[in-house]
Amino acid sequence: MQNEPLDVPDRATDTASSPVPASAPPASEHDGAAQGRRRKAWLGLTAVAAALVLLALLSGPDGFDPEAPLPPADGGAAANPDDGATAGEVSPLNFTLKDMNGADVTLESFKGKVILLNFWATWCGPCRVEIPSLIELQRQYAGDLVVLGVSVDDTAEKLRPYAAELKMNYPVLVGTGRQDVQDAYGPFWGLPVTVFVARDGRIHKKHTGIASKDQFEHEIRLLL
Repeated sequence: MQNEPLDVPDRATDTASSPVPASAPPASEHDGAAQGRRRKAWLGLTAVAAALVLLALLSGPDGFDPEAPLPPADGGAAANPDDGATAGEVSPLNFTLKDMNGADVTLESFKGKVILLNFWATWCGPCRVEIPSLIELQRQYAGDLVVLGVSVDDTAEKLRPYAAELKMNYPVLVGTGRQDVQDAYGPFWGLPVTVFVARDGRIHKKHTGIASKDQFEHEIRLLL
């Protein structure tokens, strides 16, 4: 339910504390209602402005909190309520997928490293926003981390030029048609979906929705 802005009394029109000067005409009920509506409108605009300033501060480099709740998924959907249910479970790594160049990639071959499984698609705007952060993290933690980009809805022919354009430096896997993989890590309520897998092969965290580099790195560093 939307909260109604508080109707703060205006001292200029409060006849109990500030009588109307003799030269001023008495305020009518219509005038009082109009002033009340204007006050509420200004209070509402002030609240919106304050929220925007707060958002800007939280988004800045000095005000960002990596512990803050992660934003919602693509399309504004709320995060998957089942995300927390998989924490601590053994990650299903017994899958082999083709990468965009046709080579077989077995997920279990990366056990022993921190695995960041990123489920995405080329048509997903928030997915594209995340990719530069994933590229940087793969470069920064190359000895301990492997990022695996699993496209759930693209052919290899479409992935190759896309990956070249963004200079993706981690394996890009073809997940289209692999409902078994999506079922193992799903259900997916939106894209992107990121699954953090610890060195021992257990799921550390699953997140539905876009995340920043700081938020990715916070989870990665907990597993190093």
